[in-house]
Amino acid sequence: MVSHKQSFSSKFIFLAASFVLVMFIKNANSAPFDEAGNEGEMEDGAAWTMVQKSGNQFVLNGQPFYVNGFNTYWLMVFAADQSTRGKVTEVFQQASAVGLSVCRTWAFNDGQWRALQKTPAVYDEDVFKALDFVVSEAKKFKIRLILSLVNNWEAYGGKSQYVKWGKAAGLNLTSDDDFFSHPTLKSYYKAHVKAVLNRVNTFTNMTYKDDPTIFGWELMNEPRCESDPSGDKLHAWIEEMAVYVKTIDPKHLVQIGLEGFYGPSTPNKAQINPNSYAQQVGTDFIRNHQVLGVDFASAHMYPDSWISQEISDAHIGFTKTWMQAHIEDAENYLNMPVVFSEFGVSAKDPGYNSTFRDSLISTVYTILLNSTKKGGAGGGSLLWQVFPEGTDYMDDGYAIVLSKALSTSNIVSLHSKRLNTYNSLCSWKCHWGCKKKHALDNFQLHEEL
Repeated sequence: MVSHKQSFSSKFIFLAASFVLVMFIKNANSAPFDEAGNEGEMEDGAAWTMVQKSGNQFVLNGQPFYVNGFNTYWLMVFAADQSTRGKVTEVFQQASAVGLSVCRTWAFNDGQWRALQKTPAVYDEDVFKALDFVVSEAKKFKIRLILSLVNNWEAYGGKSQYVKWGKAAGLNLTSDDDFFSHPTLKSYYKAHVKAVLNRVNTFTNMTYKDDPTIFGWELMNEPRCESDPSGDKLHAWIEEMAVYVKTIDPKHLVQIGLEGFYGPSTPNKAQINPNSYAQQVGTDFIRNHQVLGVDFASAHMYPDSWISQEISDAHIGFTKTWMQAHIEDAENYLNMPVVFSEFGVSAKDPGYNSTFRDSLISTVYTILLNSTKKGGAGGGSLLWQVFPEGTDYMDDGYAIVLSKALSTSNIVSLHSKRLNTYNSLCSWKCHWGCKKKHALDNFQLHEEL
């Protein structure tokens, strides 16, 4: 275990270094950004530039950028096989057709079938080339990627695989949560971060850390540290790793990957959590997102997992309360956008029907549009999850095949059009204060929903 005791001198050095870094990060992440990574234009003449953030909004080419996106986690694994690589192109093509502009996917597969990282810092080059393909293909369809760097869960390896590697190396480890505190396991993770961020794409010849196709980095998918309900162990890991990512790549945005549960630092907000257990998993929405190097917040929404599996109107009510609380906290405490980076409903739930799914999606979109209208911190949302046809065997119940779900596709497409209208109405320089803002008042939010 890492000792938290430090000498006065080491604390001083750390604080001094942190001050220098925060100034560097602020300069790197302020709009506009004109350094490496902004080269090239898309076919329509628009510059393909880094997404940045200014205050509680994302910014792109001098305008607010609100996200309508999706998850498809398995893209790298499918791209590694020529017989399934075409599905990557299909999902990007179909998502782009309804205006989805950001995709969240895994940049990890640790020690498993078709592993990217076979053992610590040892990679399968063919699988890395598959990730290269995913990044290059996304750009063709004007889709940006949020790349997640490790899993909290066992799927695709996750922190448990890092612990297995540590035990194989002779380390005395007693819990999967040792991932967050043992120096050797942290060094394994840092080596993976370094390998991915410094990767030179074999299709584009561009280093990942310089590629505007990448929207941002996610430290971990749904981190939890249940062995320490105080949250201190996970918080220390977030502090260390957010800064580490920024030392390699100060230009891209960074998020943690949290589910959004309120923790011990905000006991007055515990009632917003879906259940009492959520406060005991070692995460802390506000405290964790105040860490140096974290640029935007995340929250997930699964009322069918967190409240009750059976479909009910309570799911809609929870979604409204959950979203509004996180948007307000992002504005009042964090001064950053919040992205609802996973949300959906399972077709396996008792009482499920597509009408309810459409109602849930419409609810999410309406709340975000209301925030957008005010220039608020509701930065966007990512459906869990969008699949092309012929991938049913990967479906966890939440998959949306756009070509088979016309009503859902229409809702998604309409939301994309509305966001594009908002994004283009006003440049960042006018801070939503110019006369163009009043055009929003005449924009019909509920049209065709």
